[in-house]
Amino acid sequence: MTAYVPRLLDTVLAEVLRELPAVLIVGPRGSGKTTTARRHAPSTLRLDRPEVALAVAADPDVALAQFDGPVAIDEWQLVPEILGAVKRAVDEGAGAGRFILTGSSQADLTAAGWPATGRVVRLALMPMCQRELESCAAAADAGPLQRMFVGQLANARPAHPAVDIAGYVERALRGGLPGATVAASEAGRQRWLAGYVDQLVARDVPLAGGRRDPVRLRRYLRSIAANLAGEVELKTLIDATNLDRSTALAYDDVLEHLLITERLPAWSTNRLTRLSGRPKRHLVEPALVGPLLGVDRRGVLRDGVLLGRLLESFVLAQLRAELVTSVAAIELFHLRDRNGEHEIDIIAERADGAVVAIEVKAASAPKHDDARHLVWLRERLGDRFVSGVVLHAGEFAYPHSERIAFAPISSLWSGRPVGTQADR
Repeated sequence: MTAYVPRLLDTVLAEVLRELPAVLIVGPRGSGKTTTARRHAPSTLRLDRPEVALAVAADPDVALAQFDGPVAIDEWQLVPEILGAVKRAVDEGAGAGRFILTGSSQADLTAAGWPATGRVVRLALMPMCQRELESCAAAADAGPLQRMFVGQLANARPAHPAVDIAGYVERALRGGLPGATVAASEAGRQRWLAGYVDQLVARDVPLAGGRRDPVRLRRYLRSIAANLAGEVELKTLIDATNLDRSTALAYDDVLEHLLITERLPAWSTNRLTRLSGRPKRHLVEPALVGPLLGVDRRGVLRDGVLLGRLLESFVLAQLRAELVTSVAAIELFHLRDRNGEHEIDIIAERADGAVVAIEVKAASAPKHDDARHLVWLRERLGDRFVSGVVLHAGEFAYPHSERIAFAPISSLWSGRPVGTQADR
């Protein structure tokens, strides 16, 4: 049996369960929701077993009443009546930490009238980030977003051994879905991820959004992968896949609902004008680029455009996984002006208006001028600009200018600040 890899969500989930009665864990299929839920609940109600599902559907209130302590309700969407029973138990005074719901994102959880509204806290479990995979996610350590918001990323220790550009590509194509990460070989991971895509287009999406053509859906996903991290217009995707507009929009909705794709919104502020409003398109799991485009590590390294876009999406995946650990709400965006003179790959904005700006470069020796867009934004935002960082494929972190620094991509998971208690 493969050992459990501690997740960033574990600490947050434990804290929530100490205070509140019910939690819903959402995330892409195969991200580890069930495994993590079972770590926090001694009992599991498996609704994917037909005999269990039949008994629960007959009387969900009685089914829940048999559990005195925390229970993980797995594949809740197979017996949606269970949500009403959870609601009633919460309304009747269920104690803290009673229910953890996991399952598919097939149902429209945001629809009006969903019975768990106001009773269940939603927590996101994204594919594993490198902090988790490389056992750098100690509960006491601040994550990269927290360190960026206090300007500490530039004085982090480099990874040991150092990660080169091929190592970053290997990590990006390995991804963070547990089923792929346990494969010992690159070929094994490629086969697992190819099977994941097959399952996605043939079963998951049709179940979530009605009748879909797997061939056309795969073509649409492939087009998104080919335009990864780009401000691609819907018309471009339509022309590339020969779909009509309504079908493309339907595909977008269901793929985002299943947390397969993401449209990273454009950032806006009243301090800047003439900014682009188009989102960038990403795969929530960048490793799906491999089976969708038929490329391996060598293929990516031979394609400079794909290399840069894959690394940008890889960095975004690391930060997205960290959002659940932030006490203050943080949202991620990108920035580009309409003339294309200034663009920044990732903008992180905290609820109080503080901003961190991130550029991603595939170079191992970035140039001083690579931070020019960060300097431009700092001058316009003033104190709202907390820090800016150029993440690169080199080994060392060093300052650029006031509140702006260069740092290796690996500092997102390996960087404990120099001079901390652990270094003494």
